[in-house]
Amino acid sequence: MTKNEIAAVLEEIGLLLELEGENPFKTRAYQNGARALEAMEGDEFSARVAAGTLGELKGFGEALVDKITKLHAASEPAGLEFYAKLRARIPDGVIALLEVPGLGPKKIKALREQLGVESPEQLEAACKAGRVAGLAGFGEKTQAKLLEGLANRAAYGKRHLWWDAAAVAGPIVAGLRALPQVRRAEAAGSLRRGVETVGDLDFIVAADVGEAGAVTAITEWFCTQAGVKEVTARGETKASVRFASGLQADLRIVPEEQFAFALHHFTGSKDHNVAMRQRALARGLSLSEWGLVPEAGEGTAKEKAERGLSLRAETEAELFAHLGMDFVPPELREAMGEIEAAALARETTKDQARGPGARALLPRLIEPGDLRGAFHNHTTESDGRNTLSEMVAAASALGWAYLGIADHSKASFQARGLDEARLAAQVAAVRKLNASGQAGLRVFAGVECDILPDGRLDYDDATFAALGLDYVVVSVHSAMTQGEEEMTRRIIRAIEHPRATMLGHATGRILLRREGYKVDLAKVIDAAIANRVIIELNAHPNRLDLDWRWWRRAAERGLMCAINPDAHDAEGLAHVAEGVRVARKGWLEPEQVLNTRDVAGVERWFAERR
Repeated sequence: MTKNEIAAVLEEIGLLLELEGENPFKTRAYQNGARALEAMEGDEFSARVAAGTLGELKGFGEALVDKITKLHAASEPAGLEFYAKLRARIPDGVIALLEVPGLGPKKIKALREQLGVESPEQLEAACKAGRVAGLAGFGEKTQAKLLEGLANRAAYGKRHLWWDAAAVAGPIVAGLRALPQVRRAEAAGSLRRGVETVGDLDFIVAADVGEAGAVTAITEWFCTQAGVKEVTARGETKASVRFASGLQADLRIVPEEQFAFALHHFTGSKDHNVAMRQRALARGLSLSEWGLVPEAGEGTAKEKAERGLSLRAETEAELFAHLGMDFVPPELREAMGEIEAAALARETTKDQARGPGARALLPRLIEPGDLRGAFHNHTTESDGRNTLSEMVAAASALGWAYLGIADHSKASFQARGLDEARLAAQVAAVRKLNASGQAGLRVFAGVECDILPDGRLDYDDATFAALGLDYVVVSVHSAMTQGEEEMTRRIIRAIEHPRATMLGHATGRILLRREGYKVDLAKVIDAAIANRVIIELNAHPNRLDLDWRWWRRAAERGLMCAINPDAHDAEGLAHVAEGVRVARKGWLEPEQVLNTRDVAGVERWFAERR
């Protein structure tokens, strides 16, 4: 196992021991050990393991060194017997309680010992019976919040993060395409549209449906692929399976001449499809998964298509062209003006469409290759898992021109936020790295500065002036239960601070776990535009905040976006791809995103803001 994988196991061991009520000093030893591993540079960890010198480090006792060494030699956490036995002692239901907002190890321990609660279901029953409110440290408000969190958890459990669903879908598409019987294969549905959470997966396959053996071979592979827990349906040209995560996947096999129509139909959205059918009807045509056939005449759309009456469309672009439209990228198919824009684009030139009083055309959507770096990233100086040099090396390997470091400020004590002295030392380290020329890219010195409950920033003006930071990300990490008016005033006050460069994760939401705090986003966006403050599109798969539904109109009014991965380790830098996907759903073009600019362009923006 790698250094960071071992650190994650040590963190989990500390958490599991807390659930068991272990001595705080013992649990903290594992957590501190994890932090120490994360802070190691380059090959130091492997070298120390090989030389047997881990025990020379402060806080690394014999027992901890033994566990780290065994994990290093193992391929998975279960290879450490201590971890395997510890994990086996704690019921899955107790682990699931950690997913309920407002519950930590101490409260879970109290619920187990005093009420015998060992699962979310038992917690719900205890809350509804009013038993939780009577416990010391809980009360009526906590009980109500726990019930709300449980309700959200139940609703969210039916959906899956796009990032997780895509990890399942990718190998399936590749496997289908590798089958000799398959001519074309694509993922469809909300996954293809890039919706932030996915209910299930849809796969469309083109094959010779008249050849029974071919269809059988495809469905057999689909139903027996690795990871399938249950086959929920299986027919001649359809099949449905469910994976251990609860994610369902549906397969549809169609003749090749119907592939483009089926792909469009099952990509959706429902509202987009309805509008497309209405556009077809206005032209005397009927659009469906079977084809684009004359509305007049006897028979269903399927029967007409089978009689060869459908217009031909080998691609979706040809389907759209039949209806007098430019191709609409899947991400935009939400019935939010894309059909009108695509029709207008077909009818006129770009210059004409952008003249006085012009209507919007389809945008030239941002692409992953347009990004040249990112700004909201963490190191081991706060709660990251990789050092400054490791993060820089990872960004350089991605071909980035620059990397911004924005570790937490001092108010985020739970994330080891930096006080003034530590931040000054980090800024100096960044300046030294740039001066040496060894980074291979430009490193920007920033900070993720807490917005305090009253809207003040976590450092005073004198500190900002002395530090000479390149930029400041301002974010809310505390007092998230404030009312909408108070939260809105709080964030706007921070945005109006002359040192604020960009607003981080504007609503604080955690997808499938926590709703965002109450805030008037329209007013926040107005304030950002007025003060020339960027709002980030936080690309972490759990956040994707600011939501894509806000971006089109805000960017048209002049709001600048920065796509930031909020990376807490080197691998997390790759999450910018998730941000690009969401930006595309928000109709964003490259010039509306700061990190499509070169180093000089970014420096100019930061200098003008300061």
